[in-house]
Amino acid sequence: MGTTALIVVDMLNPYDHQDAEPLIESAERMVGPLADLVERARGRPDVELIYVNDNHGDFAATRQDIEEAALRGRRPDLVRPVLPPPGSAFLAKVRHSAFYGTSLEYLLRRQEVETVILTGQVTEQCILYSALDAYTRHFAIRVPHDCVAHIHADLSEAALRMMERNMGAEIVAGKQCLEG
Repeated sequence: MGTTALIVVDMLNPYDHQDAEPLIESAERMVGPLADLVERARGRPDVELIYVNDNHGDFAATRQDIEEAALRGRRPDLVRPVLPPPGSAFLAKVRHSAFYGTSLEYLLRRQEVETVILTGQVTEQCILYSALDAYTRHFAIRVPHDCVAHIHADLSEAALRMMERNMGAEIVAGKQCLEG
């Protein structure tokens, strides 16, 4: 088995945007399973832990700035359990896909990653678009359904089906993500 990357997308969120309420409701259910998955991935030599997060329009923002803004936001309790551990890769992004305008592909290729596990938020936006970009770059894809948050439940279900059917993604539970 080749190297796997656990990619945590947009979890450093101040939750001060238009669709925050339904996203918060969904994030409340997934933050525990995601924190567990991140903890299990830490220290495994076959798993790269990578955080990719929106810079929220602040192009001078550092990792620390983005973390602090999220912790000062409306729901720091949804941020603290999934803060990037020391030594984990962190890439700032500006649009939906974790690949768009970032060095993610370069990092994955350099680490000889074959499989990406996409987690975080928003299922029907950033996770879906990141999955499509991973698929077009010939990465195997896993999406733990209990480690992604959505704004619209129906669109989330459709996005998961699209990832599975059109991109060959394995839709699994977080507890199964790091199994053979």
